[in-house]
Amino acid sequence: MTTLYFVRHAESPFIDGKERSRGLSAEGSLAAVRVKELLLGEGIDAITSSPYQRAKDTVQPLADALGLPIAEQEDLREREVGDFQGHSFLDAKKILFQDPTTSFPGGESSKAAQSRAVQVLEGILNTHLGKRVVIGTHGDIMTLMLQHYDQHFWQGMTLPDIYRVEFEEGRLVNIARLWSEQ
Repeated sequence: MTTLYFVRHAESPFIDGKERSRGLSAEGSLAAVRVKELLLGEGIDAITSSPYQRAKDTVQPLADALGLPIAEQEDLREREVGDFQGHSFLDAKKILFQDPTTSFPGGESSKAAQSRAVQVLEGILNTHLGKRVVIGTHGDIMTLMLQHYDQHFWQGMTLPDIYRVEFEEGRLVNIARLWSEQ
């Protein structure tokens, strides 16, 4: 059994043009400590993350407590939505999820984003067979990765959020939400 802990990043203030480098808000930093507390006793063997600062910052307290490095994986980055052409951000996201082949100018379709992220995920499953791995990630890309294995996965996610996902021989066998709001 290989167990992956998908950790959606904590709250991060939007800063135009700083998609990769923006960190966590004060509330997000407190939530990252809660992430650490929730996962500290899970027997984590490795931590990997999107290269985006907010994703790394969310799992950093856990990495520090366990003395583990965070391995960055470029293809775990968030999906680029692109120019949503007059749509609201929320409407643009709905359009992208309704038709996986649709993309906006300068953006990425759900199918393309899912393909690149699932390749990384399969590499993690092969490299860490029988281990417990934390993955610091983002809402869209996390949903797309999990939908690859379970087409019905679609949860209203919070910032942060944590799902424990168990695989046997590359096949998803269980998903459980671990995060709860206080």
